[in-house]
Amino acid sequence: MADPQDMILPLLREMRAEIKDLGRSNERQFTSVNERLERIEGRLANMREAINGESVLGRYAAAEVEERLEIIERRLASLESRS
Repeated sequence: MADPQDMILPLLREMRAEIKDLGRSNERQFTSVNERLERIEGRLANMREAINGESVLGRYAAAEVEERLEIIERRLASLESRS
């Protein structure tokens, strides 16, 4: 029968090697996930900027319409006061 040391040490070496491989595999997977998250965060930031830009443009357009309506209302009031 083989000595227990002759059986245990090779098993421990094998286990250590598998643990190192698992660590490397996990590191690669986390790197991949982190890259994907960074791309998604970048897209979200771009979307936020676009939405903010559109809302500013919308407010500007609405303000312009309000100015035009005020001018029209003043002209109408002026015409109504003449008659």
